[in-house]
Amino acid sequence: MARIKGATMTRKRRNKVLKLAKGYYGSKHSLFKTAKQAVMKSGNYAYIGRKQKKRDFRRLWITRISAACKANGTNYSTFMNGLKKAGVTPNRKMLSEIAIADPAAFTALVDQAKAAL
Repeated sequence: MARIKGATMTRKRRNKVLKLAKGYYGSKHSLFKTAKQAVMKSGNYAYIGRKQKKRDFRRLWITRISAACKANGTNYSTFMNGLKKAGVTPNRKMLSEIAIADPAAFTALVDQAKAAL
């Protein structure tokens, strides 16, 4: 039997890494060894970033709701507690959208939350 060499698969694997490293600075986009390290590191950053994005948006929504609550004479924690006791359960994303787009509806929610306490 003939000896099988791995040149085709090796080249394919290396080209895949170099393609992912396209646009990187210096030799990171052309040398396999440094490109591989950079791609692995960027993959870690991307993974972490996907988790941080969720946290950041939740923080933003809470800040927006808090600002709208202060404008209506209450604070965030009292408002959320009142909504929970009133049985109104929109998520924070929707509450922040309501606070921006329809302040009158948000004021109605604040009144409902105050009534439940």
